[in-house]
Amino acid sequence: MSNKQRSLLAMSVFFACGAQSAGFQVAEHSASGLGRAFAGEGVVADNASVLARNPAAMTLFDKAAFSGALSFVDPEVDVYDASDKEQSSDVAPTQIVPAAYYISPIDEKWAWGVGLFSNYGVATDYPTDISAGDMAGYTSLKSVNLNPNIAYRLNEQWSFGFGLNLVYAEAELTRHKGKVAGLAGSSALYSDKLISMTGETFGYGWNAAVMFELNDNYRVSLAYRSAVNLNFDDGTFRDYGNSIIQNGQPSVTGKLVVELPAIFELSGFYQLTPDWAVHYSWQRTDWSSFTELKATSDQCSQDGIPGQCFQKTEHYKDNDRLSIGATYLLNSEWTLRAGYAFDEQAGKPTLSIPDSDRHWYSAGVTYQWTDNLSIDAGFALVMSEKGSFKEVGPAGERHFESTGKAYISALQLNYQFN
Repeated sequence: MSNKQRSLLAMSVFFACGAQSAGFQVAEHSASGLGRAFAGEGVVADNASVLARNPAAMTLFDKAAFSGALSFVDPEVDVYDASDKEQSSDVAPTQIVPAAYYISPIDEKWAWGVGLFSNYGVATDYPTDISAGDMAGYTSLKSVNLNPNIAYRLNEQWSFGFGLNLVYAEAELTRHKGKVAGLAGSSALYSDKLISMTGETFGYGWNAAVMFELNDNYRVSLAYRSAVNLNFDDGTFRDYGNSIIQNGQPSVTGKLVVELPAIFELSGFYQLTPDWAVHYSWQRTDWSSFTELKATSDQCSQDGIPGQCFQKTEHYKDNDRLSIGATYLLNSEWTLRAGYAFDEQAGKPTLSIPDSDRHWYSAGVTYQWTDNLSIDAGFALVMSEKGSFKEVGPAGERHFESTGKAYISALQLNYQFN
């Protein structure tokens, strides 16, 4: 087996797929939004969490407002190795996704706000002793976005918003030898480590939005969030004696550039009656910009390519997420909501990213505790369509099947200041 084969297979799961969103995207920004499958999230504006989707909607607030949310994501992702008759069950651990927002009007025209949330992140944890350990192990990407924004109301119909994004990210992975351990009479164990990498970095981006209010009952918005380049310039790369690192060193400082794709979203809200409202969203994510993973170091040499530690081509396309929802005002204390979303597959299914089409079924409730304080709760069942795919490794071609679903629940506290 060549060094290139080892490194490509090992790094292929740097971003393993979560069960809840296409690729490694995170949608969980609020409990209120979760209850309607995030339909109309850019213009419903029932609390400060609207800031995660549309800063222009800050002009709808006449008082300062705060929202804080915790989402609990419990994926059940199973991958079956049909070639080696092995089952890896529940490979995506439970995750907690926090978020917080504050919006404050300045005057009748201007407003400002800040959000703290995540747009991208994932974690998977395969057994250490599986045959495909060279392709699947422990993978974690965590990111948090600090997003200050400003908004301006031009007139009764048009509002505009703009923000900056400061993204902090941590990445970690470990791969094991798996079936590679048995090649050429090796006495190594499947669970022996093959490579590992850790890194942290900051990235920068921007976002902008426009909102149009036809009247008191109907409004629509367009929002754009730019791509963010994560430059892991000081990552620690180890290859555990696989001859990728030169001069016999156990580890080197590696560089890896990852682009978090841009997001475009259209949102709409229509108040049908005093009690009923409907809302919808179309979100498009620029996944086609995610074309490869490539790590470099002047102390690496991969199959005669100086300075290259590993490289893997990715096959992604832009994906669409369509959602529709409804809100019902039961009485002065209780508000009910429900929604459905279709999240289109973004990447070609592989063991590293067993991506597939997803269906969201959501419900939620708000309790108005006092005039200023409300509590949101939301729940969603996300069903992934079954996928089958193949990978070519040093031991030949292998066939895999993946199934997945996720249970997502969230709680949120909203406070409006006097």
